[in-house]
Amino acid sequence: MSDIYFIGIDVGTTGAKAVLINVQGEVIDTITNNYPMQNPHPLWAEQNPEDWWMAVSKSLSEVIQKNKINPVDIKGLGLTGQMHGLVSLDKNGKPVYPCIMWNDQRTSLECEEITTKIGFENLIRITGNPVLPGFTAAKLLWLKKNKSEVYNSINKILLPKDYIRYRLTNEFYTDVSDASGTSLLDVEKRKWSDEILERLDIPKDWLPGVLESIEVSGRITNEASGATGLRPGTPVIAGGGDQAAGGIGSGSIKEGIVSIVLGTSGVVFTNSDKFRIEPQGKLHAFCHAVPGKWHLMGVTLSAAGSFKWYKETFYNSPVNSQDPYDNLTKSAVHVPPGSEGLIYLPYLSGERTPFSDPDAKGAFIGFTLRHTMAHFTRAILEGVSFSLKDCFDLISAMGINADKIVVSGGGAKSELWRSIIADLFGVEINTLSCTEGAPFGAAILATVGTGYYKNIPEACSVILKTGSTIAPDKNKFNLYNDYYSIYKELYPELKTSFKDITNITNKYYGY
Repeated sequence: MSDIYFIGIDVGTTGAKAVLINVQGEVIDTITNNYPMQNPHPLWAEQNPEDWWMAVSKSLSEVIQKNKINPVDIKGLGLTGQMHGLVSLDKNGKPVYPCIMWNDQRTSLECEEITTKIGFENLIRITGNPVLPGFTAAKLLWLKKNKSEVYNSINKILLPKDYIRYRLTNEFYTDVSDASGTSLLDVEKRKWSDEILERLDIPKDWLPGVLESIEVSGRITNEASGATGLRPGTPVIAGGGDQAAGGIGSGSIKEGIVSIVLGTSGVVFTNSDKFRIEPQGKLHAFCHAVPGKWHLMGVTLSAAGSFKWYKETFYNSPVNSQDPYDNLTKSAVHVPPGSEGLIYLPYLSGERTPFSDPDAKGAFIGFTLRHTMAHFTRAILEGVSFSLKDCFDLISAMGINADKIVVSGGGAKSELWRSIIADLFGVEINTLSCTEGAPFGAAILATVGTGYYKNIPEACSVILKTGSTIAPDKNKFNLYNDYYSIYKELYPELKTSFKDITNITNKYYGY
C-alpha cells in the first residue's frame, strides 16, 4: 500500500500547487509554480488560462520527477482552485477572453440587473446567496453588454479548475461546490437553475456537466500525459472549490465541526446536513464537497491581512532577528485580554460578513496614553477574532452548534491568536498536523473517488491527524464577550461616517 499515491492540484490566485500524498495521507511533497495577475483597469483582475496550464503541467511533472514516482503508482488526481472566475471558450476549446477573476469588481451594475430580474428573495431561495460582483453570472452579463463579439463567440464557460480538467481530460465538467458560486446553480437541488438561465438568457449548453465532488470526471489523455508525466487513463476526480476542498482537509464534514481559516481573509466554515439559508444572505450557502451535504460560510476580508498590514506599516524588524510576527506576539502576550479597552475594527478592505459594505474602514477605538505597541498588536488579533465571531454567531443562529473548531492558515501559527479565539468563542480550538488545506482536501477526495476509501468520513478518520489543542478560559470568555458587545455597536455608529469619508476621498483624491 505504501506505493499508492494521489495528487491534489490547486489552481490558486497566485500559483498552481501540487500536493503528493500516499494512501495513508502522509504528505510526500508539495510543488508550486506561480503565475501573474493582470489589472488592466481599476477594480479589474484577470489571468491567462494558459498560464495556469503551464504552471499545473510544471508542478505535476516536477513533483513526479523529484520524488522518483512511477506514474503507474499514482492512482488518482483531485482538483480544487479559486472560485467564481469566468473562463470563456470558443467552439475549438480556446479562450476568447482572459479569465475574469473572483476578486474582479467591475460588475456592480450587472449584479443590480440580475437582482432586479430574479428578485432578491428568489435569488436567496434558489442560489443560497445574493449575487456579488465576484460571482460568475454577473461577469457573463458584463461580457454581453461590453464585449459582444467575445460573447457571441462563446461555446462553453468554465471555472478555473475546470479549465485545467478540460486540458487534462478533454471533458467539460464542474462539481456542485464550485458551481454554487456562479449564481446559476439551484443549490438545494444541486443542478443548474433553468429559471435563472431562462431569465438571464444564458444558453444551458454553454455550461459544463455538474458532478458530486468524489465522482470521476475523466481520465488523463495522451496529450496531457506528455505535458505532465501522468499515466494516460489516470482518473481525475471532480474535486471542489477551494473552500469546500479546504473543509475536507480540515475535517469539517459533519455538523458540530467548524473550520476557521486565518489567511489573508478569514473564513468561518461549517458543514450543514440540510440546505439552510440566512434570510438576508449574510452567510454563503453552498453545496459541500461531501455528497448530499451543504456548507455555510462567513468571510471577514482582512484577517491575517490586518496583521500583515500592521507589521509592514509600523514594525521595523531588527536585522537578523526572529520572525517579526513572533516578535510582535511575544510582547502582546503580556498585555491583559481586551487590550485594556483598545478595540480594532478590521475593515481594511471593506467587509463582507455580516454586512456587505465596500465603504467600511479600519479603526482603532479607545486608545489612551497608557497604550503601547504591544497593546495595538493584541488589539489587532482580538479585533479580527471579533469579526470572525460575527460569522460564528450567524452560523449558531442557523441552528448549528460548534463542538470543535479547527483553525488553519498562516495566522494559526500564533498560539496567542488561537487562545484568543478559544476564549472568545468558548470552544476548544484544534490544529491539524497537515496545513496544506484545499489541495490536501482535493487529494483526499481522490482517495475516495478511486475507491481506496469507501467514503469521505472513513478517509478523514484515517488521514487527518490532530496537532495542538487549546481549551477556553471561562473567566476570559466573560471579559471578551463584554468587549465584543461594544465591538458590535461600533460599525452601526460609524457606517455613515465611513461612507462620508469615501465620498470626500473620491472628491479630492479621485479614488
